[in-house]
Amino acid sequence: MIQLVLGVSFFILIFILISLEVINKTILALLGAVLFIALGILNEHMAYEEIDWNVIFLLIGMMVIVGITKKSGLFQYIAIKSAKAVHGDPVKILILFSIITAVLSALLDNVTTVLILTPVIILISVELGLNPIPFIISSALASNIGGMATLIGDPPNIMIGSAAGLGFTDFLVNLGPLALILMVMHACLILLFFKKDLNVSMERRARIMDFDENASIKDKTLLIKSLVVMFLVLLFFLLHGITGLEPSTIALGGAAVLMLIVGSEDVEEFFHEVEWSTIFFFIGLFIMVGGLVNLGVINFLAEKYLVLTKGDLFITSESIIWVSGFLSAFLDNIPYVATMIPLVERLSQDMGTNIDPVWWSLAIGACLGGNGTLIGASANVVSAGLSGRSGYKISFLEFTKYGMIIMICSLIVSSTYVYLRYLI
Repeated sequence: MIQLVLGVSFFILIFILISLEVINKTILALLGAVLFIALGILNEHMAYEEIDWNVIFLLIGMMVIVGITKKSGLFQYIAIKSAKAVHGDPVKILILFSIITAVLSALLDNVTTVLILTPVIILISVELGLNPIPFIISSALASNIGGMATLIGDPPNIMIGSAAGLGFTDFLVNLGPLALILMVMHACLILLFFKKDLNVSMERRARIMDFDENASIKDKTLLIKSLVVMFLVLLFFLLHGITGLEPSTIALGGAAVLMLIVGSEDVEEFFHEVEWSTIFFFIGLFIMVGGLVNLGVINFLAEKYLVLTKGDLFITSESIIWVSGFLSAFLDNIPYVATMIPLVERLSQDMGTNIDPVWWSLAIGACLGGNGTLIGASANVVSAGLSGRSGYKISFLEFTKYGMIIMICSLIVSSTYVYLRYLI
């Protein structure tokens, strides 16, 4: 009983501290993992088994691939080329940059995407004589929508895919159409919010046409090699059902091949691109959640949830979308999803039916909920940080007044989508 009280208390405290960003979340997760082992909730062997290595190695592999690729200047080239393609029209740039961010967030990950694109967005909007904040907010919101569409777009999806046995194609087929619908809705709302602030002179637009996108490409050889490897990795993701290879194996294989053909005597240079703090955050988190499972907390919560929903698939799926959405708007969605995964796994055993709609609802709510507030998703925080360092501060309330509207509208559309596609 003492273990149960201490374990739950420590987990709740650490969860709150992670969400408030009072202390570095990686330190908190590792500290929590050590405490769970020290309290005897898990032994070292059990703790090791609780870590989802498929998630860990998929993240490492993709981080290496993206880190090497961005050095070629590919993503900056795409942004500048797109701005010139619409002749510097700020309205079209606003929409186009949102689309580019969504697509890249689906293929890479949303944090990496905004890290790469936000400085370019600021540059182009300043050249147009406009406040870059509308462009930055729009792109941050689009990154969370785009990240929802694929297995690798958002960390919660990677975790859900590994736990539920859902591959890249599964996410693309099931959530890709929803992401497209939501991007149309996003474009309409963003124009409603910001169109009045996007009037510029032809002289300003001409400045954009003077940009040389080719100057963004720093290494053409690296660009070609990176594109080939990224194409092959995505192809093997799509062929997962045929090859039987796990996404982690494909990502690590792609990273190894890219490192080999790029060539460097100092291999540590490549691993500098890995966000090791994120990797160890996941490791600590998996151990803590495994401890909750071992204590019986997850089974208890699953039983209570079944009582509330009466085991009804419709009520369970729809409620998880909204609960996940609003909780993810204020809490870090990664520890939230890590806690929910074993609960959904237990629900699948007790409900005795196909609960794929529940998995999709969890992914939808966790990803789209990130749009609700400035702290709802890492991509939002990173975008606001880059904007602030450039002299354009985005406050919590300024982001939230737009993000919350888009989140609520997105959840309404998503609830309808899940009902019509899976529950009717």
